[in-house]
Amino acid sequence: MPPITQALILINVAFFCLDDFLDGVINAGFSLYPWGQGFMPWQALTYAFLHGDFNHLFFNMLGIWMFGADLERLWGPRRYIQLFVVSLLTAALLQLLVNLFVTPRPMLGASGGLFGLLLAYGMMFPQRTIMLLIPPIPIKAKYLVVIYAGLAFVLGVTGSASGIAHFAHLGGMLGAFFIIRYWQQKPPFGRR
Repeated sequence: MPPITQALILINVAFFCLDDFLDGVINAGFSLYPWGQGFMPWQALTYAFLHGDFNHLFFNMLGIWMFGADLERLWGPRRYIQLFVVSLLTAALLQLLVNLFVTPRPMLGASGGLFGLLLAYGMMFPQRTIMLLIPPIPIKAKYLVVIYAGLAFVLGVTGSASGIAHFAHLGGMLGAFFIIRYWQQKPPFGRR
C-alpha cells in the first residue's frame, strides 16, 4: 500500500480508537460545526479524520484504499495529498453553505475526500471494472462515479437518509474535478 494512503487509514483508525477511549471528546471538539454554532477554521480539515461508528470508518477506509492507492501510484504523494485536501475543503465549504438553508448539524467523516478520490479514479481509469460488495456486480469506474453522484444529489435534495451530508460528497467531487482540470490545464483554467 502506498505511504500516504496507508497513513490516512492509520490516522483515521487511531483517531477513532482514541475518541472511543475518551468517550467522544475528540469528535465533539473537532467535527465540522455550522457557522455561528461552534465553527472553528481548523474543523474544515479535522472533521475528516473522525467517524461516528465502526461501519462509517470501515467503508470510508475501504474506499480510500480501493481508489486512493492507484491514484497515489499514478500521481505520487504530493499531488495525491493535494487532491485529497482540496476535496475535503470543498466538501466542508459546500456543507457549510447548505447548512445555511437546512437544519444545521455538525459533520464528520472522510466521505468528502473519498468522493473526491472516487471522481478522480473515474476520470483517470474510466474503463476499469470495479466489483461492488452489495450487490456483487461488476461496473466500470466511470458509471460508478455517475451513479454515486446522482444518488448523492437526489438524497441531498430529498433529505433522505437524514444525518448524512450528501452535499459534502458532491463538494468533494467538485473539488477533485477542478483540481484535476487545473493540473491538465483544461477549461476553465487553461487552453480551450
